[in-house]
Amino acid sequence: MPREGILVKNPITRLTNDQLQKIHDSSMRILSDPGLLSYNKQAADIFKSAGATVTEVEGGDHPSWHIQIPEKLVMDAIKKAPSTVKLGARNPDNALIMKGDESRVYFITGSETNIWMDVEIAPYVKKDDPSIEVQVSEFHPRRGMLMDLCKSAHVCEHLDTVDGYIRTVNIQDKDITEENKDVNKFFASLNNTTKHIMSGLTTLSQLDNVVKMAEMIAGGKDKLKENPLISFITCLVKSPLQFVDDTTDTFIEVCKRGLPLAVSSSPQAGTSAPIQEAGIMAQINAEVLAGITLGQLVNPGTPLLYGSVPVRARMDTLGDSYGAIETSQYNIDCVQMARFYNIPNYSTSGVCDAKIPGQQSTIERLFSDILVALSGPQYLHCAFGLLECNSIFCLTQAVLDDAHFAMLKFFLNQPEIAEADLAEIEKQIKEVVATPQKLFIRHLRPVMRSGKITPAYPFEGDGNSDNVMALAHKRMEELLATPVEYIDEATTEKIFKEIPGLLPRLNVYTKG
Repeated sequence: MPREGILVKNPITRLTNDQLQKIHDSSMRILSDPGLLSYNKQAADIFKSAGATVTEVEGGDHPSWHIQIPEKLVMDAIKKAPSTVKLGARNPDNALIMKGDESRVYFITGSETNIWMDVEIAPYVKKDDPSIEVQVSEFHPRRGMLMDLCKSAHVCEHLDTVDGYIRTVNIQDKDITEENKDVNKFFASLNNTTKHIMSGLTTLSQLDNVVKMAEMIAGGKDKLKENPLISFITCLVKSPLQFVDDTTDTFIEVCKRGLPLAVSSSPQAGTSAPIQEAGIMAQINAEVLAGITLGQLVNPGTPLLYGSVPVRARMDTLGDSYGAIETSQYNIDCVQMARFYNIPNYSTSGVCDAKIPGQQSTIERLFSDILVALSGPQYLHCAFGLLECNSIFCLTQAVLDDAHFAMLKFFLNQPEIAEADLAEIEKQIKEVVATPQKLFIRHLRPVMRSGKITPAYPFEGDGNSDNVMALAHKRMEELLATPVEYIDEATTEKIFKEIPGLLPRLNVYTKG
């Protein structure tokens, strides 16, 4: 059985049906005029063959083509795009089944950061009273490494709220190159968690090796199609309205293989998109639909996710402001647009601007986590462990996020209201009201045993001090000590023999 996720029966909305239609209409006009600028000749040729108006742009530093996409082409593609997408997993019980018209939320990690933050819990003694000692968190950012990626996947395997895994760190070891990065990051992820793996590609030349590896693990080419252990995220559109050359090539090749893809667009309101909500929505919708249209022209029926990572510009520096309230507004709007087209949605929450775990990061993360989850996206990239606009990953923060998402998931569970239960409760009330104490304590134990009462916050202090970080760090260490179900030895041996570029230290079966 696949993972259940959380069904949000009455998702919150911001846009009316009339507003959704207006954004759609505006996006259609944008795709027709001005259209998109493509730096990828293959995409231009595909659109031209399908009936779009394609004109080569004269001059410029790089060859480019102006593409004007008629509405009929887009609507035909939307009809061909599957409304149900399956993301498989090494353990089939961890598969994700996403339906475009069903607000069933799956919580996913991500994204790929350059910086890994270690946490050290150090004792400090009060200067004027040596009898008082407190545990203080010290944060040490450094370059992310291959074994960090293994640790991240290992911990996320054991975090109950995590339904799927997006690689969380950009591996920057000295022996990692453009030629071997993809095979090593995919193997490190696949070997340390049995959940679904999504990642981008560093270089298209490694796609065949990555797919071949996944086929070996799945049991063959057909088995991988039935149970796609891996999927890809491709930012083929650079805002505003430009097809990037290399990423578009990757997108096209993955579509040819029929593997799942997230079509991602990430405009920044105020710089690479209009600051008005209506403006950024019309543009991001046009950009995502352009990608979906290209995917269906390449290979009709390719499973695609309507991906959205909109942000707002900081007014002081014009950098990203992930913690801005507007970021949550844009994401909820995108969830509605994806549902408008009956295509499963990849959405973003839990992002923050803070550089270290603390009050700011918690407030910004929970604000967007709660609101975006309530809107019912199917594939929710909830920024487990991410800090400073998704540029830093902290494993202790990820463990904290797991606790907060457990609370959110409990809240999202549907209430159980049954006539038989109400009859029993009414009987309880009569009995209790007739007693001198008028307490329901004797009826509490059966409910506690059923798991229907939330436990205490797992990182609660002793009442006199705040030990949240220390307790979360201890929990992280406990999870790292928990065994992982690695890929079996025979398959691992075959992978290392046939897939070039894998680093020997990743082989857990190596002796000595």
